[in-house]
Amino acid sequence: MQLSRRLFLHLAAGAAAVPAMSRNASAQAYPTRPVRIIAGFPPGSAADITARLIGQWLSERLGQQVIVDNRPGAAGNVATEAVVRAPADGYTLLLATSANAINATLYDNLNFNFIRDIAPVASIGRTPYAIVVTPSFPAQTVPELIAYAKANPGKINMASAGSGSAPHIFGALFMFMAGIDMVHVPYRGSYFPDLLGGQVQIVFCPVPSSIGYIQAGKLRALAVTTAARWQGLPDLPSVAEVLPGYDVSLWFGIGAPKDLPTAVIDRLNKEINAGLSDPKLNTQLADLGEVLLPMTPAEFGNLIGNETGTWAKVIREANIKPE
Repeated sequence: MQLSRRLFLHLAAGAAAVPAMSRNASAQAYPTRPVRIIAGFPPGSAADITARLIGQWLSERLGQQVIVDNRPGAAGNVATEAVVRAPADGYTLLLATSANAINATLYDNLNFNFIRDIAPVASIGRTPYAIVVTPSFPAQTVPELIAYAKANPGKINMASAGSGSAPHIFGALFMFMAGIDMVHVPYRGSYFPDLLGGQVQIVFCPVPSSIGYIQAGKLRALAVTTAARWQGLPDLPSVAEVLPGYDVSLWFGIGAPKDLPTAVIDRLNKEINAGLSDPKLNTQLADLGEVLLPMTPAEFGNLIGNETGTWAKVIREANIKPE
C-alpha cells in the first residue's frame, strides 16, 4: 500500500511538472526577437540614457537587440500606459521612475493602476538631489534655512520643474517635515537662469544638474536629500542629519506588464543585477550621478509601494494638482 502511494505521488508530481517544464523551457528560450524598453522621457534625458545603458547590457547578455522607444508625455504616463496594454511576453518593458509613484496620486483619471498593472522587474539606481540656494541667501546650513524660513514665512521662492515634478514634491515634503512655508514657483523651462539671477532663492535639484554650478561657486548646496551622504560631495551633509526620516531621490528601474511569467522576470532581474556589478556599466551609471540600487523584484516592489504611499500623503496634504 505504501509503495502504491509513493508511485501515485511520483506520477502526480510528474504530471504537475509538465506545464512548469513548458514554462521553464519558454523562459530559457527567451528572447527570440528584439526587446523594447519604453521610456517616458525624451532622448538625452537621464531616464533615456539609463535605459540605453541597460538596454546595451541586456543586448549583450540576452543575445537579442534591446531597443529604447522614447514616448514622452504626461510625465511618463503615455509610456506607462503603452506597457500596461502590451502583451505580457517580456518583449515590451518600461523604464520605471519615481514619476510613476508620484503620478499614481497626482493624476485622477489614469487608465491604469501602476502598482496593480506593472510588475516590478529590477531596480537600477537612484540619483540624489540637493538643496541648492543662491550665494547671497543668508542660510548656510539646513538648520539656518529652517530658522530663516520660520522667521520669514512665504518670503522664500522655491523653484521647480513644474507642479507635481520631483523638485516640487521633494520640497513640499521638506516643508511639511520642517514646519515651514516657501512659495512654489513652477517653471516650464530651466529654472537655472532665475536661480542664478536671484529671482528665486532655492531649489531641490538633481545633483548632476547642479554640481558644476556648485563647484564653480555660482550656487551653494546646503545638503543632499538621500539618507546617507553622497560620495561625490562627501563633505555635504544629508537632510536626514537634521530631519530624521527625510530620504528622497529620483530612482530608475525596469517594469513589465503585470502577467509576465515569473521565470522571465527572474531572468531579467538576474541579468540587470549582474550589470550593476559590472565595472564598466557601474562607472557609466555613476557618471550620471546614480547610486546603484540592485534589488530582487519583491524588494523593488516594496520600494515602489512605499514611495507611492509617501507621495500620496504629500500630494493630498499640499493639494498639488498637475499642470
